Amino acid sequence: MSESTQFLPDSTDHHNQHALSQSTPSTGEQVLANARLLAQQQDLPFAGSISPPDAWHLVQDGQATLVDVRTAEERKFVGYVPDSIHVAWVTGISLNRNPRFVKEFENKVKGLGKDMNSVVVLLCRSGKRSAAAAEALTNSGFTHIFNIDSGFEGEINADNQRGFLGGWRSHSLPWIQD
Repeated sequence: MSESTQFLPDSTDHHNQHALSQSTPSTGEQVLANARLLAQQQDLPFAGSISPPDAWHLVQDGQATLVDVRTAEERKFVGYVPDSIHVAWVTGISLNRNPRFVKEFENKVKGLGKDMNSVVVLLCRSGKRSAAAAEALTNSGFTHIFNIDSGFEGEINADNQRGFLGGWRSHSLPWIQD
């Protein structure tokens, strides 16, 4: 049995709690409406993009399902969000597009009792692959697919490191390391 380390936001970190409340509109409906409006203004080919804290609040409130589209290796060695669904957008060390992605996604979503009209938020390393996956799913008839801005690790900072500039981990949101 492998040991896991779990990283959770510190409930006593009042600065972090205040930052989360400041970045999150009061309701999930407002978050999604704002994301849709921005997506229309930016001519995005999917429902929209949302911040990691907004995505976490939607998932915690039962308003969205989180699907991680990174490779199995990324999840294993970098970490992942607890209870997230995994459907790889690309596979293998050469990162070839998964030709079964849409079908695998559909099967996993249906297995949760969801359908093509359910709200789903997609997560990858930096938000780029999940945006491409969101476009493919939207083109396949899914209507409420949102990308999580900056992904799990965020952008590369001045020291050429990820995990510090945007992304799930930099917001101190829950994640597990195997």
